[in-house]
Amino acid sequence: MLRRLQTRAWGGVRAGQGRPLALLVALVLAVLLARGGDGPLPALRLALFDTYQTYLPRERLSGPVHIINIDEAALSEYGQWPWPRTLFKELLEQIAAQRPLAIGLDILMPEPDNTSPEALAARMPEGRLHDELTQLPSHDALLAEQMRRAPIVLGTAGFMHAEAGTSDALRVWPMHVRGADKDGSAVGVPDAAHLPVMRFPQAMSSLPMLQAAARGQGLLSANLEKGVVRRAPLVGAVGDMLVPSLSMELLRVATGTPAIEIEADASGVHSVSVGDLRVPTLPDGAVWVNFSAPALDRYISALDVLRGRIDPAVLQDKIVIVAMTGLGLSDYKTNARGDLLPGVDTHAQMIESFFDGAFLRRPQWMRWIEVAAFAACSLLTIWMLPRQRLRVGVPMAIMLGAALFGAGALLFARVGLLFDAAGVVLGYAAICLSLLTSMLAAAVRDRKQSERALQTAREAAARTAGELNAARRIQMASLPQAASSFPGEHRFELDALLEPAKEVGGDLYDFFKLDDDRVFFMVGDVSGKGLPASLFMVVAKALSRSIALRGEADMGVIMNSANRELVRENPEMLFVTSVAGILDAASGAVYLCNAGHDAPRRITADGRAELLQSADGPPLCVIDDFEYPVQQYQLQPGESLCLTTDGISEAMNTAGELYGNERLNRLLSGVATTAPAAVVQAVRDDVRRHVDGAEASDDLTLLVLRWNGAAVN
Repeated sequence: MLRRLQTRAWGGVRAGQGRPLALLVALVLAVLLARGGDGPLPALRLALFDTYQTYLPRERLSGPVHIINIDEAALSEYGQWPWPRTLFKELLEQIAAQRPLAIGLDILMPEPDNTSPEALAARMPEGRLHDELTQLPSHDALLAEQMRRAPIVLGTAGFMHAEAGTSDALRVWPMHVRGADKDGSAVGVPDAAHLPVMRFPQAMSSLPMLQAAARGQGLLSANLEKGVVRRAPLVGAVGDMLVPSLSMELLRVATGTPAIEIEADASGVHSVSVGDLRVPTLPDGAVWVNFSAPALDRYISALDVLRGRIDPAVLQDKIVIVAMTGLGLSDYKTNARGDLLPGVDTHAQMIESFFDGAFLRRPQWMRWIEVAAFAACSLLTIWMLPRQRLRVGVPMAIMLGAALFGAGALLFARVGLLFDAAGVVLGYAAICLSLLTSMLAAAVRDRKQSERALQTAREAAARTAGELNAARRIQMASLPQAASSFPGEHRFELDALLEPAKEVGGDLYDFFKLDDDRVFFMVGDVSGKGLPASLFMVVAKALSRSIALRGEADMGVIMNSANRELVRENPEMLFVTSVAGILDAASGAVYLCNAGHDAPRRITADGRAELLQSADGPPLCVIDDFEYPVQQYQLQPGESLCLTTDGISEAMNTAGELYGNERLNRLLSGVATTAPAAVVQAVRDDVRRHVDGAEASDDLTLLVLRWNGAAVN
């Protein structure tokens, strides 16, 4: 049955209807995908890249970095920060004794040590103690002396505005900018002041004395995208002065390289190099950070270092970063994996990924790969989908979208390329939706035109031969009459009405007793109009009555059997929306099945009209073997059920205004306590007042069933 429906639905689109619109949409979306930056939907792209990082984290092949963290344990032992510079000097001595390659300080010391002898002397009156203190060496000088004996790299923080302690002057080591290589020759060497890197007017650094003693200085700042670290700069600028990141400066000092090299041209930065390490970058000099899962072995407490409780060789030939991780002191950040870690962890992970060669790259040409993938999938679908049935074309499109996501994950895991499968698939889904919408609209339009032409011809022929009048008499005579159907029955009352819009109609109702206590009732609406619908209405009604009277006990079995029978007796491929039910007059229990029909209404004894559960199955004759679920309700004495077709709610007057469900609900609430016959009459009169002589557009059908209670005689 589904195959026959699909064949008719797609029969009018085989010649390519809908393709021009789909091609136009594809062109617009391709232009959007080809734009630079983070694309038309940056949040979606970043969420996909975060998903890659979460489920495919970088595997740690080496452990070149250790973080000496001034944590809660160290602060509890030696007091709150800032520590005296002599204590910090001792910490650096212990670290330097293990001969690391470089020691980075993710700590700013912009002010002199207030525990230094000269600082204490300045707060004391002149005298012998004052003079003795002034003769002692400065703590800052002692720390600077220790820093000269170790490969120290200081950190500096960029500021967008001048603050206390900031300056536009700081000591940095040279960075060489060279043009991008094209055909073996360096061309287009840009001015460093015009590189599109992250720039800060001011920076906060450590004391000039400490800067002079260090072997390098690097930026600590990172790019935050709504509070998440995904990209971090390898080079930035303070004013017009280029400044490397802390991670790159640590690598320079560790390798003994005299200068960091930047490869750039007019389009921006291409790479940053230290020695034989070349790191590809984004045009702004940043990189996508390839995060691993959190690694606690990367951290060593400063307390353990000061007390000599670490392996004497654990820091040898390593890169060490000293940072504060104590609560309230560390700047914790969320990375792309969703891990909340100290900011220094980003620098450590960057260096670690560089050592392992695990770069994340999104080259400028990647957007053209995405455009090509989108174009290939879209053109293939535009060509193939109209030639396929729905059950083949839709799974094909879904599998193609899944393949794009799989390709993106594979590129990320194998070669570190960031392919925006989300943007491509979203655009591809828009193409599929556009194509399907156009094809469905064309199919519906063609079918309606055919139905109208066929209906006109059949009605004209029927009027000429007088067949429609005869059909109307037969149709109406087949409907049961409520007044004579249940003689002597007082436990319930029932009345119904059917007024065809034309000579004959496709609406139906029926009711009859199954046994002494149970009464079967139904309302239906056959698709289409005129003689075919009326004939099918008679068939549907007769089959439903026959099946119900076979002795089937369950409402669901009756509906399922009727559906299967009607499918076999349906050469015109019509369908029926229907609500059918059984009332147990002894208990007031009602069992309903709704096959794609308007929800029935319960009219309560206190005058409320409330909608019951909506349809939970398709119309009859749509799916051969659909199992219709049964809805169960309990009526209270004096409550009624009202079943209608859409000919009531959609009744239209000459101004084009619909009768509507709200007006029907108000009317039913006002006549809740009256007999079903009075309710039916009231609804019919009110609809006629609303229509006010306009030609009826649909059949009008209404059935009202009231349960008076089991004890009524």
